[in-house]
Amino acid sequence: MDDRQRALDFDVKKIDQAFLDNPFPTYKLMRDYDPVHRNPDGSYFLTRYEDVVLSFKHPSMSSDKKIDFKPKFGDGPLYVHHTTSLVFNDPPAHTRVRKLLSEAFTPRKLAELEPVIEGIIDRLLDRLATQGTFDVVSDYALALPTEIIADMLGVPEEHRHKLHNYSNLILGALDPVVSSEKIAKGHEAVEEFGGLLEELIAERRKTPKGGEMGEVLAALIFGEVDGENLSPIELIQNCIFLLNAGHETTANLVGNGISILLDYPDQMDRLRGDPALIKTAVEEFLRFQSPLQIGNRKATEDVEFGPGNAKTSIPAGSFIYTVIGSANRDPEIFVEPEEVDIGRRPNPQIAFGIGKHTCMGNTLGRIEGHVAIGKFVKRFPNIRLVGEKKYHGRARFRGLKILPVEVF
Repeated sequence: MDDRQRALDFDVKKIDQAFLDNPFPTYKLMRDYDPVHRNPDGSYFLTRYEDVVLSFKHPSMSSDKKIDFKPKFGDGPLYVHHTTSLVFNDPPAHTRVRKLLSEAFTPRKLAELEPVIEGIIDRLLDRLATQGTFDVVSDYALALPTEIIADMLGVPEEHRHKLHNYSNLILGALDPVVSSEKIAKGHEAVEEFGGLLEELIAERRKTPKGGEMGEVLAALIFGEVDGENLSPIELIQNCIFLLNAGHETTANLVGNGISILLDYPDQMDRLRGDPALIKTAVEEFLRFQSPLQIGNRKATEDVEFGPGNAKTSIPAGSFIYTVIGSANRDPEIFVEPEEVDIGRRPNPQIAFGIGKHTCMGNTLGRIEGHVAIGKFVKRFPNIRLVGEKKYHGRARFRGLKILPVEVF
C-alpha cells in the first residue's frame, strides 16, 4: 500500500499502539495526502496549521459537546463533568465561567505565585540530588503542578497523592477509543473527586477568610459575574477542570522538555551555555511535543478547510478533530519542523490554543516550565538516561509515563 492510500484509509477509531508511541509519521502522511480527512464515522481530522487555527477562530465552530458525548458517557459523572467544564462550552456559559476563573490568573496573582513555585522546585531538586537515580515524571514533573493546583483549591495534604490518578482517568476518557473499563473508572474518579470538593466547599463557606490556601476555591465560591454565582454543579466541575488543565499540561511540558534535551544533547549544551534561552526553549518544547495533541470542534454551519487549490467543505453538524500536534510540525509554517531549535524565532506554536479558547493558565504553565526546566538543567550538569522512557499511551494528550535518569 502506498502512502497516499494509507492516508486515505486512516481511521481515528482504529489507532494502534504504534500511533500512540509516535503519532508524527501519521500526521505527516495526513498533511501530505489528505489534510482534511473524513473518517469512516463521518468525523473529520484536520492536520494543517492553517486549518487548525481556522477551526479555533471560525465563528461557526462550537465547543459544546452535550450531544456528541452522550453516546460515549451516557448520563454518568463523566458526561456531567465534560459538558459543564469551561473547555466544552460556548458563550454565554463559557464567557461567564471564564471571567470567574480568570481572577486566579491576574498578573498580581501570578507574581505572588512565582516565589512559591521557586521554593517548591528548590525543595524537589534538593531531594532528587540526594537520590541520585529517579524518575523525572513521578518525582519531579508531576510534583510541581500538583502542589500548585492543590494549594489553589485548598486540597489537604493527605488527599494530594490521589490527584494525578483522578486527572489521568478523567482526561483519558476523552481519547477517540476508550475501553468500557476505563470509562467506568473515569466515572468513579469524577464522583470521588467531586465528593472531596463538596466537603472542601462546605468548609470554606463556613470560613470565607480561610487563609492562604484555597484562595481560588474561595474566589469561585463567592465570586459574581453580572450578579450571578456559579451553580453548585458548575462550581465542582470547574474545580475538577482546573486540576486537569493545570496539572496535565505542565507535567507533560516539564517531562517532555527534559526528555527532548536528553535526546538532543547539543541543545542541552546550548541551554547550559546560555540560560536566557529558557523562554524560547519552552516554546520549542511546546511545539515539538505538544502536551495537548488533539482537540475537538463541531461545525454549526458548512465550513471550508484545506489549501487554496483544494478546498473541502465540511458540512454543518460534523465532529472535527483539530490536530494541534500536527499543526505544530507543519513545514508550511515551521522551518525544519522535525528538528529541535531551542532558539527558534519566530515560533507561532499553538499548544495552548488560540482565540477565545486560549488556555487561561498558559502564562502560569510557562512560568512553571521556565523555572522547573531551567533550574533542573543548571542543578544537574551530568545526567543520563538509565532505562527506557515510556509515554502514557493516550492519543489526545502526549506525555511521558516514566523517564528514568541518573545524575552524577
